[in-house]
Amino acid sequence: MTEPDSNTTPESQPLSELRLDGSEAVNVAAETAKHTASRNIEELEGLPIPADTANLRQGPNISDALLALLPLVGVWRGKGQASTHVDGEYNFGQQIIFSHDGEDYLKYDARFWKLDEDGKPTGPDLRETGFWRINDKDEIEFTCCHSTGVVEIYYGEPVTERAWELEAGSTLVTATGPASIGPGKRLYGLMPNNDLGWVDERRHGDEYVPRMSAQLQRWAG
Repeated sequence: MTEPDSNTTPESQPLSELRLDGSEAVNVAAETAKHTASRNIEELEGLPIPADTANLRQGPNISDALLALLPLVGVWRGKGQASTHVDGEYNFGQQIIFSHDGEDYLKYDARFWKLDEDGKPTGPDLRETGFWRINDKDEIEFTCCHSTGVVEIYYGEPVTERAWELEAGSTLVTATGPASIGPGKRLYGLMPNNDLGWVDERRHGDEYVPRMSAQLQRWAG
């Protein structure tokens, strides 16, 4: 499978431009769904409980408790940029899956791969997995485990119906994990073209410094 084409980049459509007229948002989503509505994540058969689904048209109904996070559900693929103390600046490809099984949480799974100067994959990069929860006061909890040896708990809230801002309340690093990573802040949001954009910033001293950002197109859901 190849990544969907896009004429936009994270720089050309900043995350600050996240507001969209309601009817226009519906039209954009409907157009995207022509290509993604039949796709879903694959699961092994035989479990006596509902399988995870990243497609709101398939599988169990999403919990009413998750309606404020509903636009995130799906499989997203695209490209981004990173600037880290270990690897310096580089481009990466990414897939994010937001799925559910009918319970009151979203499962989050992200995979990264490095890209060369021509945009071609050069091999796997880091991975993240975790869960998103939200209570009746719209307070979000995001537990995130990194393959690099970092475990974080983020807290936040919706900025709009299509954007969510979170800040790490706890960042734990294992003995083999990165020594230079600081507490994080993240913003996820649907852009006017219905792409998913996100930014990861890390605190250095008294300020937050951009570390990773990406713009992803809906692949399934």
